[in-house]
Amino acid sequence: MEKEKSCGAVIYNQNNEVLIVKHNAGHWDFPKGHMEANETEEQTAIREVKEETNIDVELYTDHKYITHYYPKENVYKTVVFFLAKNKSNVTIKQDKEIANIGWFNFDDALNILTYDIAKDVLKKSYKDLNNLK
Repeated sequence: MEKEKSCGAVIYNQNNEVLIVKHNAGHWDFPKGHMEANETEEQTAIREVKEETNIDVELYTDHKYITHYYPKENVYKTVVFFLAKNKSNVTIKQDKEIANIGWFNFDDALNILTYDIAKDVLKKSYKDLNNLK
């Protein structure tokens, strides 16, 4: 069985809105991407967020959410998301991979996210975000 690993971030702004992206494949999710050789999970998350959204983030490395699923037959994928806050306000989507991008309040994001696994990550991250205050 082949194993894949991706990292990304659940990013909140000062209004507690969360950034989600619509991938060209049609699903709404958090920005993420594959780890490259010799990268840490944190480096991958920061790089992928910047590549897909043009946003610089600060990660809360003590708040991470690990998911596992099978994207296709004989492929076991692990995705690590970090809770993050944005450090820049201008989003520019990467046209090659991203069809749309936006900041959403919790309820709207919960309705827009495509997969239940992403909705679970949203719920956990929102709880953690509110506990930071």
